[in-house]
Amino acid sequence: MDATTDTALSGLSALGAHLSDGLIGHETLVERLLIGVLAGGHLLIEGAPGLAKTRAVKRLAAAMDGGFARIQCTPDLMPADLTGTPVFRPQTGDFEFVPGPVFHNLVLVDEINRAPPKVQSALLEAMAEGQVTSGRETMALPDPFLVVATQNPIEHDGTFPLPEAQLDRFLLHVVLGLPDATTERRILDLVEAEGQALPAAPARLALADVRAARKTAMAVHLSDPLRDYIVRLVTATRAAPFSNDIDHPVSPRGSLALAAAAKARAYLHGRDYALPEDVADVAPDALAHRIVMTWRAVAEGRTARRLIADILDQVEAL
Repeated sequence: MDATTDTALSGLSALGAHLSDGLIGHETLVERLLIGVLAGGHLLIEGAPGLAKTRAVKRLAAAMDGGFARIQCTPDLMPADLTGTPVFRPQTGDFEFVPGPVFHNLVLVDEINRAPPKVQSALLEAMAEGQVTSGRETMALPDPFLVVATQNPIEHDGTFPLPEAQLDRFLLHVVLGLPDATTERRILDLVEAEGQALPAAPARLALADVRAARKTAMAVHLSDPLRDYIVRLVTATRAAPFSNDIDHPVSPRGSLALAAAAKARAYLHGRDYALPEDVADVAPDALAHRIVMTWRAVAEGRTARRLIADILDQVEAL
């Protein structure tokens, strides 16, 4: 790795340490956020209220250069509230496009499942193609561009479940659980201490360093046997016995997402080559949300994450 890469990795390491200091018990979430930054992929974070989902993204935004916008989703939200809209200027007699909050480097879409389908569809083009179309004009979004969406799994009134096409555009789906007693005590101590002097945040990570790190991370070596392992994991969702519980298996986009996430994880661990452990670690978050289980499997309590765990147990790495 050259000097520019070392600087970028050092900055990302400092950023990760800063995030971990303020997000007790969320080491996996911190790593997933950094993977999203490196792989240029969007994240969906799911968890009960009070698990620091929004806090995590705001801390990430505060430690990075570039624009940040937060969109609080509600059932009456309109697509133009995200993408922007043409506004008539009486002075000139012309329409001028006023960009919406999606024209930022990091966009937090809070409680995305409260947004109506039209809004979710408007977000789809931005996430999939890095652009927004308004009328006859198509405008590119900033580079880098990262959407981090959150959703609450315990409330269903006034919500609109994300369609499969939308879910498939998320690189990773991170599911947060409740902390244990020891972790909760550390959280309480942290909040009590926040009114006192806290360690200074690291220098803000420059967007140029993010781009340099992303280029290097995506150049991490994937050996042929490791590529075969990724393909075998994905195609296992299309063959018996696992396919018996699946209505719609993982598409090739899942293979690409798994490879990108594994390379980003390897880079974060200081390697220029990926290992089977990188693939296995990110596989549940990269693949489970791309699977549609049969109604019978759901009725019997089987889940996509449990199925991916079974596949990892049965598919040989190399």
